[in-house]
Amino acid sequence: RRKLRSDVAAAFPSLSTEQVAELVPNKEELNVIKIYSHKGEAITVYMNHRNPILFEVEKILYPTVYTLWVYPDLLPAFTTWPPVLQKLAGGADLMLPGVVVPPSGLPQVTRGTLCAVTLLGNRAPVAVGVATMSTEEMLAAGMKGKGFAVLHTHLDHLWEYGDKSSPPTLAPLETDSAAVESAGDEEELQGKEPGSSCSPEPEQHVDIRDLSLRDRDTCAEMLGKGELHENRAAEPPQDASTQDQQEAEHSRTPQEQMDALFNQCFFLALKCRVKKSDLPLLTSTFLGSHMVSCCPAGKQLDIKKSSYKKFSKFLQCMQQQRILQVKELSKGVESIVDVDWKHPDIKAFAVPEGFSSASAAQDSKSEEREQVYHAPEIIPLYGVSTKMIPLFQESGHRKGSILSSSEVRNIIINYVKSNELVDETNKNFVKVNAILCDCLLDKSEQDEISHLKWDELLSRCLERLQPFHQVTFSGQEPVVRKGNIEPIDINIAQRSSNKKVTIIKNLELYGLDPQCVANTLQQKVQASATISPAPGTKDRVQVQIQGNQIHHLAKMLLEEYQLPRKYIQGLDKAPKLGRKK
Repeated sequence: RRKLRSDVAAAFPSLSTEQVAELVPNKEELNVIKIYSHKGEAITVYMNHRNPILFEVEKILYPTVYTLWVYPDLLPAFTTWPPVLQKLAGGADLMLPGVVVPPSGLPQVTRGTLCAVTLLGNRAPVAVGVATMSTEEMLAAGMKGKGFAVLHTHLDHLWEYGDKSSPPTLAPLETDSAAVESAGDEEELQGKEPGSSCSPEPEQHVDIRDLSLRDRDTCAEMLGKGELHENRAAEPPQDASTQDQQEAEHSRTPQEQMDALFNQCFFLALKCRVKKSDLPLLTSTFLGSHMVSCCPAGKQLDIKKSSYKKFSKFLQCMQQQRILQVKELSKGVESIVDVDWKHPDIKAFAVPEGFSSASAAQDSKSEEREQVYHAPEIIPLYGVSTKMIPLFQESGHRKGSILSSSEVRNIIINYVKSNELVDETNKNFVKVNAILCDCLLDKSEQDEISHLKWDELLSRCLERLQPFHQVTFSGQEPVVRKGNIEPIDINIAQRSSNKKVTIIKNLELYGLDPQCVANTLQQKVQASATISPAPGTKDRVQVQIQGNQIHHLAKMLLEEYQLPRKYIQGLDKAPKLGRKK
């Protein structure tokens, strides 16, 4: 213990003698265990109070998150966004674009310095890593590239050795006077210009406030010149408006132009694309499907070229204006859960001529397309094979003739009656003549079977005919296809990290658009859905959605689309629901 205390004091000089003695106590139980990493490295772990407090790799001591929660200022700390923690716990290193730069600047470190990683708004460290470059090199690289090699995180296997407690909530120390003064100046500006609506919540920390203030300036610039500041709803004559827009466009920097484009597409998507029934809506779907479709011809949305750099920051600004509300409904996946349709900015936004009617027509078409879907009528058919020609030629049918099951039944009954093959003693049986023997019996059965029941006679006949099926979609001509129709195939596949995905195939055979099914499922279960070519086919695709979603899929296919259960394969693979206590 004496050697361990001296090693701790040497590795972490900021700790006082009392703190070292508290970390490595004399009388309390201290356990030492050895574990191995995925790379095969031997790691020595020191346990106190059943929690790992230190770990040693290649004779270098590192603190665990349990220790850093007691001594949060033990290491220089760098801040990142909360969703990044899940990636770090999964084994990823911390990249510089994910590091939040505070108003006072980054801590000064050199390459190889041991650092802590915290989440925005909480000073409690959630990861330990080694800086791959100095602070100067980080800034010189434009905050791009790998910043820290992460060794240990909250939620990893080392953390699981302890009591699995969550990080405490520690308020940030970032309260320098410069940030406060700048906030005060902005509040005065806000009082003079009531039209600006990007003001932050007073409870937010300095990091968020500084970010929102910068975004507020951007929002103000996006609104154009003074006349638009006072009343964006006021429409000047069209020629003058176009001329003003062109002048404003030329006077703006490319970054300001991209901010304005995002602002325009955002309000246009809310006003013309998104409906209340679409909520909750994945933020990625809102950007990729709604905002991108509202982008004017010849222009392209690129968040990297805007002042926001990330779409989440753009939505954060809009949330601060109380236009919408964004929540993380599942880990790392954000969704728009509410929109204030009566917000003045949405009401004041003028929709370009022609767009509203076009989008409304497109929406009505898509709604009509969804409403008119009916499950196709599927009828099994049978083709006369070479072996069965002698049985069917009396009725005038040749090889390849396609018949329904009722037609086959009538032909067999007429053949039996015309040839007087009904057993006289028991009319439930049919005498097997030479033609029936050749067509319906196997070689091993021909010497043994002389009579067949009516049901067996018909079933043997249907089994030996070639299978066909007829599909009739609503409002279309019937289509006859060879073979039995393939069922909608649902499978559960295992992916990396023990994750499961649901794969759906053969939707096209039933007139279902795989993209529409994927979009509907994505909104229902709030999980990522993708379309990819189905293996072993040329013109079919498969839908893949995260997690075991068979319960939701079964409800959609059976209840909404009214498809018969016999045409759906794999519903038995749904997860078993636990018993309610």
